[in-house]
Amino acid sequence: MSTVTFTGKAPSSRRSTKDAVLEGAVEVAREALSSTTDGVGEHLGFELESERLGIHWFAATMPGYLGWRWYVSVSRAPRSRTATVCESGLLPGDGSLLAPAWLPWSERLAPGDLGPTDRLPHVADDERLERGYVATGEPELDRLAIVELGLGRDRVMNAKALDAAATRWYHGSQGPESSGARVAGKSCAACGFVVPLAGSLGQLFGVCANEWSPDDGKVVSLDHGCGAHSETDVTPQGHEWSQSDLVVNEHGIDVVESTDVSGATPEPEAAPEPEASQESGGAQESEATQETEAAQEIADETASPSGS
Repeated sequence: MSTVTFTGKAPSSRRSTKDAVLEGAVEVAREALSSTTDGVGEHLGFELESERLGIHWFAATMPGYLGWRWYVSVSRAPRSRTATVCESGLLPGDGSLLAPAWLPWSERLAPGDLGPTDRLPHVADDERLERGYVATGEPELDRLAIVELGLGRDRVMNAKALDAAATRWYHGSQGPESSGARVAGKSCAACGFVVPLAGSLGQLFGVCANEWSPDDGKVVSLDHGCGAHSETDVTPQGHEWSQSDLVVNEHGIDVVESTDVSGATPEPEAAPEPEASQESGGAQESEATQETEAAQEIADETASPSGS
């Protein structure tokens, strides 16, 4: 067996802990950041990553980035006294505000997020489902499994999922604890508009089919209630006042004077004087003269003293 002997010095395993050139390149690093952003704060320190490679840290002063830090990596060539910027970036520090961990879309959804046109991805190992029943052709066995137990599907809800749904519905707004159910006179169990559910859930729930009810088309517990119960006991009440029949007087006439546009009542026009004929004009004028002279004589006699 031959032996191999190595000559020369073995490489040193000691790593440099200081580099004055890189550590002193604070302004070089700051200038590299300032050329791209204004949010550079105080210098936080320097770390030597490896031989001739280090990182300068600066505080980030932008709004919303409390605790974040800028970094600038610098390096130099062997025996060089000049530092060169390699890269820069922004990293979170202790107490930084971070976005929540990324989750697939299907895991981020919560009840109520699904819209009318959205579609959920298929979940092959959904923990809420278990194997259903496929028809075998035997009438009695298929009737029991499909009609009575409702198992005519590839997968059906397991007992845990059914219990969770029942708990959610019972303590919801269509359960016995809602404000409307507390003041209702009767429960849904005695209402003629409730359609019971099939299977085990039918022992406690039904679907309201009363268009006047606020729960129309919703699953309600049988001890729920509302004011639209089929056996409501509210006494019908009449109007607070009665409207008499209208009376039209077709024989009375009201005279209303018309007005012009300005609102003033027009004055009645004077009746036209009859025109005297040409022949009787002279006679009428003569009679009027005689009557005037007679009246003047009477006035003179009355005014003169006696015996004059």
